[in-house]
Amino acid sequence: MSGLITPEELESLLGDPGEDTNPYGFAAAVGRDERDEFPAALCEELRRAGFHLNYLPKEWGGAFESFDRSLTLVRSAARRDVNVMPGTMFSIIAATCLQLHGTPRQQRRAAEILCRGGAVAFALTEAGHGSDLLANEVRLTPDGRLNGEKWMVGLGMRCEAVYVIARTGERGPGAFSAVLLDLADVPEGQLERVPAPRTGGMRGIDLAYLRFNGLRVPEEALVGKEGEGLEAAVKAQQAVRLMSMAGSLGCADTAVRLTLDFATGRRVGRTVLTQSPHPRRELAVAAAALLAADAVALTAARGIHAAPEAFSVWAPAAKHVVAEASDELIRRCGTVLATRSVLREGQRGAGLFQKLQRDSAVVRVIDASTLANLRSYAGQLPTLTEGDAQPDPAAVAVLLSGFSLDAELPAYEPARLDMFARGVDPVLAGLPDVARAVTGALGDEQATAPVVALAQQLAAAVAGLGDLTRAARRPGADPNELVDTAERYAWLHAAASCLHLWWANRDRSLYGTQPGSAGWLGATLGYLLARADGVDPRHQGPVLLPALDAVVALREANQLFSALPVRLATATEEES
Repeated sequence: MSGLITPEELESLLGDPGEDTNPYGFAAAVGRDERDEFPAALCEELRRAGFHLNYLPKEWGGAFESFDRSLTLVRSAARRDVNVMPGTMFSIIAATCLQLHGTPRQQRRAAEILCRGGAVAFALTEAGHGSDLLANEVRLTPDGRLNGEKWMVGLGMRCEAVYVIARTGERGPGAFSAVLLDLADVPEGQLERVPAPRTGGMRGIDLAYLRFNGLRVPEEALVGKEGEGLEAAVKAQQAVRLMSMAGSLGCADTAVRLTLDFATGRRVGRTVLTQSPHPRRELAVAAAALLAADAVALTAARGIHAAPEAFSVWAPAAKHVVAEASDELIRRCGTVLATRSVLREGQRGAGLFQKLQRDSAVVRVIDASTLANLRSYAGQLPTLTEGDAQPDPAAVAVLLSGFSLDAELPAYEPARLDMFARGVDPVLAGLPDVARAVTGALGDEQATAPVVALAQQLAAAVAGLGDLTRAARRPGADPNELVDTAERYAWLHAAASCLHLWWANRDRSLYGTQPGSAGWLGATLGYLLARADGVDPRHQGPVLLPALDAVVALREANQLFSALPVRLATATEEES
Protein backbone atom coordinates (compact mmCIF):
# COMPACT_ATOMS: atom_id res chain seq x y z
CA MET A 1 0.00 0.00 0.00
CA SER A 2 2.66 2.52 -1.06
CA GLY A 3 0.11 4.79 -2.72
CA LEU A 4 2.44 5.33 -5.69
CA ILE A 5 -0.15 4.09 -8.13
CA THR A 6 -0.36 5.60 -11.60
CA PRO A 7 -3.61 6.44 -13.40
CA GLU A 8 -2.92 3.60 -15.86
CA GLU A 9 -2.43 1.14 -13.00
CA LEU A 10 -5.64 2.41 -11.41
CA GLU A 11 -7.47 1.88 -14.70
CA SER A 12 -6.15 -1.67 -14.93
CA LEU A 13 -7.11 -2.39 -11.33
CA LEU A 14 -10.69 -1.15 -11.70
CA GLY A 15 -11.31 -2.46 -15.22
CA ASP A 16 -13.48 -1.20 -18.03
CA PRO A 17 -16.28 0.90 -16.49
CA GLY A 18 -18.47 0.22 -19.51
CA GLU A 19 -18.78 -3.46 -18.63
CA ASP A 20 -22.16 -4.00 -16.96
CA THR A 21 -20.80 -6.72 -14.67
CA ASN A 22 -17.88 -4.62 -13.40
CA PRO A 23 -18.52 -3.77 -9.71
CA TYR A 24 -16.47 -0.61 -10.24
CA GLY A 25 -18.18 0.42 -13.46
CA PHE A 26 -20.96 2.73 -14.60
CA ALA A 27 -23.80 0.25 -14.17
CA ALA A 28 -22.81 -0.36 -10.55
CA ALA A 29 -22.56 3.39 -9.96
CA VAL A 30 -26.07 3.95 -11.34
CA GLY A 31 -27.38 1.12 -9.17
CA ARG A 32 -25.88 2.71 -6.05
CA ASP A 33 -27.32 6.03 -7.10
CA GLU A 34 -30.81 4.55 -7.33
CA ARG A 35 -30.42 3.08 -3.83
CA ASP A 36 -28.76 6.13 -2.21
CA GLU A 37 -25.87 3.84 -1.36
CA PHE A 38 -22.37 4.79 -0.25
CA PRO A 39 -19.67 3.36 -2.62
CA ALA A 40 -18.18 1.19 0.13
CA ALA A 41 -16.71 -1.58 -2.06
CA LEU A 42 -15.16 0.86 -4.53
CA CYS A 43 -13.67 2.98 -1.73
CA GLU A 44 -12.29 -0.13 -0.04
CA GLU A 45 -10.64 -1.28 -3.27
CA LEU A 46 -9.09 2.17 -3.65
CA ARG A 47 -7.96 2.13 -0.03
CA ARG A 48 -6.19 -1.20 -0.54
CA ALA A 49 -4.42 0.34 -3.52
CA GLY A 50 -3.31 3.31 -1.41
CA PHE A 51 -5.37 5.79 -3.43
CA HIS A 52 -6.22 7.82 -0.30
CA LEU A 53 -2.53 8.40 0.44
CA ASN A 54 -2.11 10.65 -2.59
CA TYR A 55 -3.17 13.83 -0.81
CA LEU A 56 -1.23 13.12 2.40
CA PRO A 57 2.34 14.39 2.80
CA LYS A 58 5.12 11.83 2.85
CA GLU A 59 6.18 12.90 6.36
CA TRP A 60 2.73 11.72 7.49
CA GLY A 61 3.18 8.38 5.76
CA GLY A 62 1.38 9.52 2.62
CA ALA A 63 2.38 9.45 -1.05
CA PHE A 64 1.72 13.02 -2.20
CA GLU A 65 4.17 14.22 -4.84
CA SER A 66 2.46 16.99 -6.75
CA PHE A 67 -1.05 18.31 -7.28
CA ASP A 68 -1.02 17.67 -11.04
CA ARG A 69 -0.27 13.99 -10.41
CA SER A 70 -2.93 13.68 -7.71
CA LEU A 71 -5.48 15.60 -9.79
CA THR A 72 -5.06 13.23 -12.73
CA LEU A 73 -5.25 10.16 -10.50
CA VAL A 74 -8.41 11.33 -8.75
CA ARG A 75 -10.00 12.30 -12.04
CA SER A 76 -9.36 8.79 -13.39
CA ALA A 77 -11.29 7.34 -10.45
CA ALA A 78 -13.99 10.02 -10.48
CA ARG A 79 -14.91 9.37 -14.11
CA ARG A 80 -16.40 6.06 -12.89
CA ASP A 81 -18.27 7.55 -9.96
CA VAL A 82 -17.50 10.98 -8.53
CA ASN A 83 -18.66 9.67 -5.13
CA VAL A 84 -15.20 8.17 -4.67
CA MET A 85 -14.04 11.72 -3.88
CA PRO A 86 -16.20 12.32 -0.81
CA GLY A 87 -15.77 8.64 0.02
CA THR A 88 -11.99 8.85 0.19
CA MET A 89 -10.95 12.52 0.21
CA PHE A 90 -13.32 14.55 2.40
CA SER A 91 -10.53 14.68 5.00
CA ILE A 92 -8.26 16.76 2.77
CA ILE A 93 -9.35 20.08 4.26
CA ALA A 94 -8.87 18.98 7.87
CA ALA A 95 -5.49 17.53 6.92
CA THR A 96 -4.45 20.77 5.20
CA CYS A 97 -5.54 22.85 8.20
CA LEU A 98 -3.47 20.63 10.47
CA GLN A 99 -0.49 20.95 8.16
CA LEU A 100 -0.83 24.73 8.50
CA HIS A 101 -1.06 25.06 12.28
CA GLY A 102 -1.44 21.71 14.02
CA THR A 103 0.93 20.52 16.72
CA PRO A 104 3.19 17.54 15.98
CA ARG A 105 0.98 15.44 18.24
CA GLN A 106 -2.20 16.49 16.41
CA GLN A 107 -0.57 15.83 13.05
CA ARG A 108 0.56 12.37 14.18
CA ARG A 109 -2.94 11.49 15.34
CA ALA A 110 -4.49 12.65 12.07
CA ALA A 111 -1.85 10.77 10.07
CA GLU A 112 -2.56 7.60 12.03
CA ILE A 113 -6.26 7.80 11.24
CA LEU A 114 -5.95 8.86 7.62
CA CYS A 115 -3.16 6.54 6.52
CA ARG A 116 -5.20 3.48 7.46
CA GLY A 117 -8.19 4.84 5.56
CA GLY A 118 -10.13 6.47 8.40
CA ALA A 119 -11.65 9.94 8.32
CA VAL A 120 -11.03 13.27 10.04
CA ALA A 121 -14.07 15.43 9.36
CA PHE A 122 -14.15 19.20 8.93
CA ALA A 123 -16.98 21.12 10.62
CA LEU A 124 -17.34 24.75 9.58
CA THR A 125 -20.73 25.65 8.11
CA GLU A 126 -24.05 25.99 9.89
CA ALA A 127 -27.51 25.61 8.41
CA GLY A 128 -28.69 29.02 9.55
CA HIS A 129 -25.80 30.95 8.02
CA GLY A 130 -24.45 29.12 4.95
CA SER A 131 -21.50 31.01 3.48
CA ASP A 132 -21.89 33.88 5.98
CA LEU A 133 -19.18 32.39 8.14
CA LEU A 134 -18.79 35.41 10.40
CA ALA A 135 -22.35 34.83 11.64
CA ASN A 136 -21.67 31.26 12.81
CA GLU A 137 -22.89 30.50 16.33
CA VAL A 138 -21.29 27.23 17.47
CA ARG A 139 -19.35 28.37 20.52
CA LEU A 140 -16.48 27.15 22.62
CA THR A 141 -16.91 28.66 26.06
CA PRO A 142 -14.00 29.83 28.26
CA ASP A 143 -14.50 26.77 30.48
CA GLY A 144 -13.95 24.46 27.49
CA ARG A 145 -17.51 23.46 26.56
CA LEU A 146 -18.62 23.18 22.94
CA ASN A 147 -22.24 23.94 22.08
CA GLY A 148 -24.19 24.23 18.83
CA GLU A 149 -24.73 22.44 15.54
CA LYS A 150 -22.66 22.09 12.37
CA TRP A 151 -24.24 20.78 9.19
CA MET A 152 -23.21 19.09 5.93
CA VAL A 153 -20.14 17.66 7.65
CA GLY A 154 -18.48 15.29 5.19
CA LEU A 155 -17.99 11.76 6.58
CA GLY A 156 -19.58 13.04 9.76
CA MET A 157 -21.36 9.77 10.54
CA ARG A 158 -18.20 7.66 10.37
CA CYS A 159 -15.30 9.99 11.22
CA GLU A 160 -12.96 9.13 14.07
CA ALA A 161 -11.96 12.74 14.70
CA VAL A 162 -13.29 16.14 13.68
CA TYR A 163 -11.69 19.53 13.15
CA VAL A 164 -14.22 22.08 14.41
CA ILE A 165 -14.18 25.85 13.96
CA ALA A 166 -16.05 27.48 16.81
CA ARG A 167 -16.68 30.98 18.07
CA THR A 168 -14.39 32.07 20.91
CA GLY A 169 -14.81 35.82 20.44
CA GLU A 170 -17.40 38.33 19.34
CA ARG A 171 -16.43 40.04 16.09
CA GLY A 172 -14.50 39.52 12.90
CA PRO A 173 -12.45 36.59 11.58
CA GLY A 174 -10.37 36.55 14.76
CA ALA A 175 -13.43 35.52 16.76
CA PHE A 176 -13.05 31.87 15.66
CA SER A 177 -10.71 29.15 16.85
CA ALA A 178 -10.15 25.55 15.79
CA VAL A 179 -10.11 22.39 17.86
CA LEU A 180 -9.31 18.79 16.90
CA LEU A 181 -11.65 16.42 18.69
CA ASP A 182 -10.87 12.74 19.00
CA LEU A 183 -14.28 11.05 19.09
CA ALA A 184 -13.15 7.73 20.53
CA ASP A 185 -14.14 8.54 24.13
CA VAL A 186 -16.85 11.20 23.87
CA PRO A 187 -19.27 10.91 26.84
CA GLU A 188 -22.76 9.82 25.89
CA GLY A 189 -25.11 12.69 25.13
CA GLN A 190 -22.42 15.31 24.49
CA LEU A 191 -22.31 14.64 20.74
CA GLU A 192 -25.13 13.65 18.38
CA ARG A 193 -24.54 12.58 14.80
CA VAL A 194 -27.59 12.93 12.58
CA PRO A 195 -27.70 12.31 8.80
CA ALA A 196 -27.97 15.57 6.88
CA PRO A 197 -30.67 16.14 4.22
CA ARG A 198 -30.16 13.97 1.16
CA THR A 199 -28.62 15.60 -1.90
CA GLY A 200 -29.95 15.37 -5.46
CA GLY A 201 -26.53 14.37 -6.78
CA MET A 202 -23.71 12.41 -5.19
CA ARG A 203 -26.42 10.30 -3.63
CA GLY A 204 -25.46 8.13 -0.71
CA ILE A 205 -22.43 10.13 0.41
CA ASP A 206 -21.93 10.59 4.15
CA LEU A 207 -23.05 14.07 5.21
CA ALA A 208 -24.15 14.76 8.76
CA TYR A 209 -25.26 17.23 11.37
CA LEU A 210 -22.93 17.27 14.37
CA ARG A 211 -24.70 18.54 17.50
CA PHE A 212 -22.48 19.49 20.42
CA ASN A 213 -24.22 19.50 23.77
CA GLY A 214 -21.70 20.95 26.20
CA LEU A 215 -18.97 18.66 24.86
CA ARG A 216 -15.90 18.89 27.07
CA VAL A 217 -12.90 20.05 25.03
CA PRO A 218 -9.45 19.51 26.57
CA GLU A 219 -6.93 22.35 26.33
CA GLU A 220 -4.59 20.31 24.12
CA ALA A 221 -7.35 20.06 21.48
CA LEU A 222 -6.86 23.71 20.48
CA VAL A 223 -5.24 23.84 17.03
CA GLY A 224 -2.80 26.70 16.64
CA LYS A 225 -3.54 29.94 18.43
CA GLU A 226 -6.90 31.16 19.62
CA GLY A 227 -8.51 33.27 16.90
CA GLU A 228 -6.76 31.78 13.85
CA GLY A 229 -9.21 29.00 13.03
CA LEU A 230 -11.03 30.81 10.23
CA GLU A 231 -7.83 32.05 8.64
CA ALA A 232 -6.42 28.52 8.43
CA ALA A 233 -9.70 27.23 6.97
CA VAL A 234 -9.79 29.89 4.24
CA LYS A 235 -6.23 29.05 3.25
CA ALA A 236 -6.92 25.31 3.26
CA GLN A 237 -9.99 25.73 1.06
CA GLN A 238 -7.68 26.80 -1.76
CA ALA A 239 -6.32 23.25 -1.96
CA VAL A 240 -9.84 21.84 -1.65
CA ARG A 241 -11.10 23.96 -4.55
CA LEU A 242 -8.18 22.73 -6.59
CA MET A 243 -8.88 19.06 -5.96
CA SER A 244 -12.65 19.47 -6.42
CA MET A 245 -11.91 20.23 -10.07
CA ALA A 246 -11.04 16.55 -10.49
CA GLY A 247 -14.68 15.77 -9.72
CA SER A 248 -15.97 18.18 -12.36
CA LEU A 249 -13.52 16.78 -14.91
CA GLY A 250 -14.50 13.20 -14.08
CA CYS A 251 -18.16 13.97 -14.75
CA ALA A 252 -17.29 15.92 -17.89
CA ASP A 253 -15.05 13.17 -19.30
CA THR A 254 -17.76 10.52 -18.94
CA ALA A 255 -20.50 12.79 -20.31
CA VAL A 256 -18.54 13.56 -23.48
CA ARG A 257 -17.42 9.94 -23.91
CA LEU A 258 -20.99 8.65 -23.48
CA THR A 259 -22.30 11.21 -25.99
CA LEU A 260 -19.62 10.39 -28.57
CA ASP A 261 -20.36 6.68 -28.17
CA PHE A 262 -23.89 7.49 -29.27
CA ALA A 263 -23.14 10.17 -31.86
CA THR A 264 -20.45 8.23 -33.75
CA GLY A 265 -22.79 5.28 -34.25
CA ARG A 266 -25.93 7.27 -35.08
CA ARG A 267 -26.95 8.47 -38.53
CA VAL A 268 -29.35 11.11 -39.68
CA GLY A 269 -30.10 9.95 -43.19
CA ARG A 270 -26.65 9.10 -44.57
CA THR A 271 -24.79 11.45 -42.24
CA VAL A 272 -23.12 10.36 -39.02
CA LEU A 273 -24.38 12.53 -36.17
CA THR A 274 -20.91 13.92 -35.47
CA GLN A 275 -20.91 15.34 -39.01
CA SER A 276 -24.45 16.70 -38.96
CA PRO A 277 -24.24 20.52 -38.67
CA HIS A 278 -26.21 21.23 -35.48
CA PRO A 279 -25.00 18.26 -33.37
CA ARG A 280 -21.47 18.85 -34.62
CA ARG A 281 -21.61 22.46 -33.44
CA GLU A 282 -22.94 21.44 -30.02
CA LEU A 283 -20.26 18.79 -29.70
CA ALA A 284 -17.59 21.30 -30.71
CA VAL A 285 -18.66 23.63 -27.91
CA ALA A 286 -18.63 20.72 -25.46
CA ALA A 287 -15.20 19.60 -26.63
CA ALA A 288 -13.75 23.11 -26.39
CA ALA A 289 -15.19 23.50 -22.90
CA LEU A 290 -13.68 20.15 -21.89
CA LEU A 291 -10.19 20.96 -23.16
CA ALA A 292 -10.37 24.42 -21.57
CA ALA A 293 -11.39 22.93 -18.23
CA ASP A 294 -8.59 20.38 -18.40
CA ALA A 295 -5.97 23.03 -19.24
CA VAL A 296 -7.18 25.35 -16.48
CA ALA A 297 -7.20 22.62 -13.84
CA LEU A 298 -3.82 21.25 -14.90
CA THR A 299 -2.09 24.64 -14.90
CA ALA A 300 -3.65 25.51 -11.53
CA ALA A 301 -2.44 22.20 -10.10
CA ARG A 302 1.09 23.11 -11.18
CA GLY A 303 0.73 26.77 -10.27
CA ILE A 304 0.06 26.09 -6.60
CA HIS A 305 3.61 24.75 -6.38
CA ALA A 306 5.16 27.75 -8.12
CA ALA A 307 3.02 30.61 -6.79
CA PRO A 308 0.99 29.57 -3.71
CA GLU A 309 0.80 33.22 -2.61
CA ALA A 310 -1.50 33.93 -5.58
CA PHE A 311 -3.92 31.10 -4.86
CA SER A 312 -6.45 33.12 -2.90
CA VAL A 313 -7.46 34.33 -6.39
CA TRP A 314 -6.18 31.60 -8.68
CA ALA A 315 -7.97 28.73 -6.92
CA PRO A 316 -11.51 30.22 -6.89
CA ALA A 317 -11.10 31.60 -10.41
CA ALA A 318 -10.05 28.19 -11.76
CA LYS A 319 -12.78 26.47 -9.73
CA HIS A 320 -15.40 28.77 -11.27
CA VAL A 321 -14.27 28.14 -14.83
CA VAL A 322 -13.90 24.37 -14.49
CA ALA A 323 -17.25 23.93 -12.73
CA GLU A 324 -19.15 26.22 -15.12
CA ALA A 325 -17.52 24.79 -18.25
CA SER A 326 -18.28 21.23 -17.09
CA ASP A 327 -21.87 22.16 -16.33
CA GLU A 328 -22.27 23.71 -19.77
CA LEU A 329 -20.70 20.84 -21.69
CA ILE A 330 -23.01 18.36 -19.97
CA ARG A 331 -25.98 20.46 -21.12
CA ARG A 332 -24.59 20.50 -24.66
CA CYS A 333 -24.19 16.72 -24.55
CA GLY A 334 -27.80 16.46 -23.41
CA THR A 335 -28.88 18.36 -26.50
CA VAL A 336 -27.14 15.82 -28.72
CA LEU A 337 -28.44 12.81 -26.77
CA ALA A 338 -31.96 14.28 -26.81
CA THR A 339 -34.48 11.67 -25.55
CA ARG A 340 -31.68 9.34 -24.51
CA SER A 341 -30.52 11.91 -21.97
CA VAL A 342 -33.67 11.35 -19.91
CA LEU A 343 -34.09 7.57 -20.15
CA ARG A 344 -33.55 5.62 -16.93
CA GLU A 345 -33.56 2.13 -18.44
CA GLY A 346 -33.56 0.15 -21.69
CA GLN A 347 -30.53 1.80 -23.33
CA ARG A 348 -26.78 1.49 -22.80
CA GLY A 349 -25.83 4.31 -20.45
CA ALA A 350 -29.43 4.84 -19.38
CA GLY A 351 -29.56 6.52 -16.00
CA LEU A 352 -25.87 7.40 -16.14
CA PHE A 353 -26.34 10.73 -17.88
CA GLN A 354 -28.84 11.97 -15.30
CA LYS A 355 -26.44 10.92 -12.54
CA LEU A 356 -23.67 12.93 -14.21
CA GLN A 357 -25.93 15.97 -14.41
CA ARG A 358 -26.88 15.76 -10.74
CA ASP A 359 -23.37 14.95 -9.55
CA SER A 360 -21.83 17.82 -11.49
CA ALA A 361 -24.32 20.23 -9.92
CA VAL A 362 -23.22 19.13 -6.43
CA VAL A 363 -19.51 19.39 -7.22
CA ARG A 364 -20.20 22.91 -8.46
CA VAL A 365 -21.26 24.06 -4.98
CA ILE A 366 -19.83 21.52 -2.54
CA ASP A 367 -16.99 23.71 -1.24
CA ALA A 368 -18.65 27.09 -1.90
CA SER A 369 -21.67 28.41 -3.77
CA THR A 370 -20.98 30.06 -7.13
CA LEU A 371 -21.62 33.53 -5.70
CA ALA A 372 -19.57 32.91 -2.55
CA ASN A 373 -16.72 31.62 -4.70
CA LEU A 374 -16.69 34.79 -6.85
CA ARG A 375 -17.06 37.06 -3.85
CA SER A 376 -14.13 35.35 -2.15
CA TYR A 377 -11.75 37.17 -4.47
CA ALA A 378 -13.77 40.06 -5.93
CA GLY A 379 -12.44 42.35 -3.22
CA GLN A 380 -8.88 41.49 -4.19
CA LEU A 381 -9.25 42.73 -7.78
CA PRO A 382 -8.22 46.35 -7.05
CA THR A 383 -4.86 45.10 -5.76
CA LEU A 384 -4.37 42.93 -8.84
CA THR A 385 -5.67 45.20 -11.60
CA GLU A 386 -5.36 48.82 -10.45
CA GLY A 387 -2.08 48.96 -8.58
CA ASP A 388 1.19 50.34 -9.94
CA ALA A 389 3.23 47.42 -8.61
CA GLN A 390 5.48 45.90 -11.25
CA PRO A 391 5.88 42.14 -11.49
CA ASP A 392 9.08 40.63 -10.21
CA PRO A 393 10.65 39.23 -13.39
CA ALA A 394 12.29 36.39 -11.45
CA ALA A 395 9.01 35.40 -9.79
CA VAL A 396 7.17 35.49 -13.13
CA ALA A 397 9.91 33.38 -14.72
CA VAL A 398 9.57 30.75 -11.97
CA LEU A 399 5.82 30.59 -12.49
CA LEU A 400 6.02 30.38 -16.25
CA SER A 401 8.54 27.56 -16.04
CA GLY A 402 5.85 25.59 -14.18
CA PHE A 403 3.64 25.69 -17.27
CA SER A 404 6.14 23.42 -19.00
CA LEU A 405 4.94 19.89 -18.38
CA ASP A 406 8.54 18.68 -18.51
CA ALA A 407 9.70 21.08 -15.78
CA GLU A 408 10.30 19.83 -12.25
CA LEU A 409 7.97 21.57 -9.83
CA PRO A 410 9.04 23.16 -6.55
CA ALA A 411 7.89 21.31 -3.45
CA TYR A 412 4.40 22.22 -2.28
CA GLU A 413 4.59 24.58 0.71
CA PRO A 414 1.16 25.07 2.29
CA ALA A 415 2.63 27.63 4.71
CA ARG A 416 3.03 29.98 1.73
CA LEU A 417 -0.73 30.06 1.07
CA ASP A 418 -2.22 33.44 1.93
CA MET A 419 -5.69 34.81 2.58
CA PHE A 420 -5.14 37.71 0.17
CA ALA A 421 -3.11 38.06 -3.01
CA ARG A 422 -0.44 40.70 -2.72
CA GLY A 423 1.00 42.60 -5.65
CA VAL A 424 0.33 41.28 -9.14
CA ASP A 425 -1.14 38.15 -10.67
CA PRO A 426 1.88 36.44 -12.25
CA VAL A 427 -0.28 34.64 -14.84
CA LEU A 428 -1.64 37.90 -16.23
CA ALA A 429 1.63 39.76 -15.62
CA GLY A 430 3.40 37.37 -17.97
CA LEU A 431 0.65 37.48 -20.59
CA PRO A 432 1.77 40.43 -22.78
CA ASP A 433 5.18 38.91 -23.51
CA VAL A 434 3.75 35.45 -24.15
CA ALA A 435 0.96 36.84 -26.38
CA ARG A 436 3.57 38.64 -28.49
CA ALA A 437 5.70 35.50 -28.65
CA VAL A 438 2.76 33.35 -29.72
CA THR A 439 1.75 35.90 -32.34
CA GLY A 440 5.27 35.94 -33.72
CA ALA A 441 5.55 32.16 -33.73
CA LEU A 442 2.27 31.60 -35.55
CA GLY A 443 2.88 34.38 -38.06
CA ASP A 444 0.26 35.59 -40.49
CA GLU A 445 -0.63 32.34 -42.20
CA GLN A 446 -4.30 31.93 -43.02
CA ALA A 447 -4.65 28.75 -40.95
CA THR A 448 -3.38 30.36 -37.75
CA ALA A 449 -4.76 33.88 -38.26
CA PRO A 450 -7.86 33.24 -36.08
CA VAL A 451 -5.66 32.04 -33.20
CA VAL A 452 -3.43 35.12 -33.49
CA ALA A 453 -6.49 37.37 -33.47
CA LEU A 454 -7.82 35.65 -30.34
CA ALA A 455 -4.46 35.98 -28.56
CA GLN A 456 -4.45 39.70 -29.34
CA GLN A 457 -8.07 39.99 -28.20
CA LEU A 458 -7.16 38.31 -24.94
CA ALA A 459 -4.26 40.69 -24.28
CA ALA A 460 -6.52 43.70 -24.91
CA ALA A 461 -9.25 42.32 -22.65
CA VAL A 462 -6.81 41.72 -19.80
CA ALA A 463 -5.44 45.26 -20.19
CA GLY A 464 -8.99 46.58 -19.72
CA LEU A 465 -9.61 44.83 -16.38
CA GLY A 466 -8.27 47.78 -14.40
CA ASP A 467 -10.82 50.17 -15.93
CA LEU A 468 -13.64 47.71 -15.25
CA THR A 469 -12.56 47.35 -11.62
CA ARG A 470 -12.39 51.11 -11.13
CA ALA A 471 -15.83 51.54 -12.67
CA ALA A 472 -17.24 48.84 -10.39
CA ARG A 473 -15.92 50.70 -7.34
CA ARG A 474 -17.17 54.17 -8.25
CA PRO A 475 -19.71 55.80 -5.89
CA GLY A 476 -23.23 54.66 -6.70
CA ALA A 477 -22.13 51.71 -8.85
CA ASP A 478 -24.32 48.63 -9.00
CA PRO A 479 -22.99 46.36 -6.21
CA ASN A 480 -23.11 43.45 -8.66
CA GLU A 481 -20.51 45.04 -10.95
CA LEU A 482 -17.50 43.96 -8.91
CA VAL A 483 -18.70 40.35 -8.80
CA ASP A 484 -19.36 40.49 -12.56
CA THR A 485 -15.83 41.78 -13.05
CA ALA A 486 -14.54 38.91 -10.91
CA GLU A 487 -16.32 36.46 -13.21
CA ARG A 488 -14.83 38.10 -16.31
CA TYR A 489 -11.45 37.97 -14.60
CA ALA A 490 -11.86 34.21 -14.08
CA TRP A 491 -12.54 33.49 -17.76
CA LEU A 492 -9.67 35.73 -18.90
CA HIS A 493 -7.30 34.20 -16.35
CA ALA A 494 -8.27 30.79 -17.72
CA ALA A 495 -7.60 31.89 -21.29
CA ALA A 496 -4.21 33.26 -20.27
CA SER A 497 -3.41 29.90 -18.66
CA CYS A 498 -4.21 28.12 -21.93
CA LEU A 499 -1.92 30.47 -23.85
CA HIS A 500 0.92 29.90 -21.39
CA LEU A 501 0.37 26.13 -21.56
CA TRP A 502 0.60 26.10 -25.36
CA TRP A 503 3.68 28.31 -25.50
CA ALA A 504 5.57 26.39 -22.80
CA ASN A 505 4.83 23.03 -24.50
CA ARG A 506 4.84 23.92 -28.18
CA ASP A 507 7.49 21.27 -28.82
CA ARG A 508 5.41 18.38 -27.44
CA SER A 509 2.09 16.76 -28.27
CA LEU A 510 -0.90 18.03 -26.30
CA TYR A 511 -4.35 16.44 -26.55
CA GLY A 512 -2.98 13.96 -29.08
CA THR A 513 -2.24 16.69 -31.65
CA GLN A 514 1.05 17.33 -33.41
CA PRO A 515 3.62 19.42 -31.49
CA GLY A 516 2.99 23.09 -32.14
CA SER A 517 -0.55 22.52 -33.41
CA ALA A 518 -2.59 25.57 -32.47
CA GLY A 519 -6.03 24.18 -33.24
CA TRP A 520 -6.86 23.22 -29.64
CA LEU A 521 -5.50 26.57 -28.43
CA GLY A 522 -7.77 28.51 -30.80
CA ALA A 523 -10.75 26.43 -29.67
CA THR A 524 -10.11 27.01 -25.96
CA LEU A 525 -9.43 30.72 -26.44
CA GLY A 526 -12.57 31.08 -28.56
CA TYR A 527 -14.67 29.34 -25.93
CA LEU A 528 -13.23 31.19 -22.92
CA LEU A 529 -13.33 34.65 -24.52
CA ALA A 530 -16.95 34.09 -25.51
CA ARG A 531 -17.79 33.19 -21.91
CA ALA A 532 -15.87 36.26 -20.70
CA ASP A 533 -17.95 38.44 -23.03
CA GLY A 534 -21.19 36.75 -21.98
CA VAL A 535 -22.03 35.50 -25.48
CA ASP A 536 -22.95 32.02 -26.70
CA PRO A 537 -19.74 30.14 -27.62
CA ARG A 538 -21.55 28.62 -30.60
CA HIS A 539 -21.00 31.94 -32.40
CA GLN A 540 -17.26 31.20 -32.48
CA GLY A 541 -18.08 28.72 -35.25
CA PRO A 542 -15.23 26.91 -37.02
CA VAL A 543 -12.55 27.94 -34.50
CA LEU A 544 -14.04 25.39 -32.05
CA LEU A 545 -14.01 22.42 -34.41
CA PRO A 546 -10.36 21.37 -33.83
CA ALA A 547 -11.30 20.65 -30.21
CA LEU A 548 -13.92 18.16 -31.37
CA ASP A 549 -11.44 16.53 -33.76
CA ALA A 550 -8.94 16.18 -30.89
CA VAL A 551 -11.50 14.71 -28.51
CA VAL A 552 -12.78 12.23 -31.10
CA ALA A 553 -9.20 11.11 -31.78
CA LEU A 554 -8.49 10.70 -28.05
CA ARG A 555 -11.63 8.59 -27.68
CA GLU A 556 -10.61 6.37 -30.60
CA ALA A 557 -7.16 5.96 -29.02
CA ASN A 558 -8.81 5.06 -25.68
CA GLN A 559 -7.15 8.00 -23.91
CA LEU A 560 -8.32 10.25 -21.11
CA PHE A 561 -9.46 13.64 -22.39
CA SER A 562 -6.41 15.40 -21.00
CA ALA A 563 -3.19 17.08 -22.01
CA LEU A 564 -1.41 14.38 -20.00
CA PRO A 565 -1.68 11.06 -21.87
CA VAL A 566 -3.47 8.41 -19.82
CA ARG A 567 -4.45 5.08 -21.40
CA LEU A 568 -7.83 3.82 -20.21
CA ALA A 569 -8.86 0.29 -19.31
CA THR A 570 -10.58 -1.86 -21.93
CA ALA A 571 -12.70 -4.97 -21.68
CA THR A 572 -9.91 -6.97 -23.39
CA GLU A 573 -7.36 -5.92 -20.77
CA GLU A 574 -9.78 -6.75 -17.97
CA GLU A 575 -10.37 -10.25 -19.29
CA SER A 576 -6.66 -10.90 -19.77
